[in-house]
Amino acid sequence: MPAMDTTTPPIGTLLRDWRTRRGRSQMDLALETGVSTRHLSYVENGRARPSAEMVLRLAEQLEVPLRDQNALLLAAGFAPRFGQRGLDEPEMAPVRAALERVLAGHEPYPALVVDRHWGLVAANAALGVLTAGVAPELLEPPVNVLRLSLHPGGLAPRILNLPEWRGHLLDTLARQAVSSGDPALAALREELAALPGGEVHGDAADVAAAEIAVPLRVLAPDGVTPLSFVSTRTTFGTATDVTAAELSIESFFPADAATAEHLRAV
Repeated sequence: MPAMDTTTPPIGTLLRDWRTRRGRSQMDLALETGVSTRHLSYVENGRARPSAEMVLRLAEQLEVPLRDQNALLLAAGFAPRFGQRGLDEPEMAPVRAALERVLAGHEPYPALVVDRHWGLVAANAALGVLTAGVAPELLEPPVNVLRLSLHPGGLAPRILNLPEWRGHLLDTLARQAVSSGDPALAALREELAALPGGEVHGDAADVAAAEIAVPLRVLAPDGVTPLSFVSTRTTFGTATDVTAAELSIESFFPADAATAEHLRAV
């Protein structure tokens, strides 16, 4: 059995934090996982030690990411359950092949793959319509696509609806930071919120509702032709590897016929 890491909070504290983050009561969580409310209370206050199976059952119900499920297991004194391989390792060849097929199949429209902190992992050739003319230092690895989008030296000067797009991205990032408890996402949002780009119009509820289809309206690299996109996100919902589970495919679709025609032409 691996040694307990005394530098991290105990398992009960971590589980309580995740339950609170998800807005769940002890009774609700206990009923949905088949655990008695008393036992769950004992686990959270350190009077009982959960089994590995119980940790995973609670984590699944709380939608805890695989990386954090491993952390929960370690805090409870068990070995991590989910592997984490580099994307370039041989075992990840099927994942790489799937990503390449999706990216290539989406052309002539832009698509890219990002990690959990919005770092650029891969992209298709059509992404050039969005990255043309940006400051070279913003394209030096590691590239953060949100910084690339909102930075004055990035795409921001070409975005026609910058306040709306900026508000959408900041709202998305804020909710991700809260739901994941990841301080790196909170720090990224703070950094991006300090960039110029106009005030967010409407309250948070308005912005969240608009997430159904917030358009990205941007000038083409020629600086004249207006383009309009809507985007979708695809994840590996059944991934059992931490790296694969944290990847997202961001696909941009033309929001009007003129944009589609322009991209097919170039």
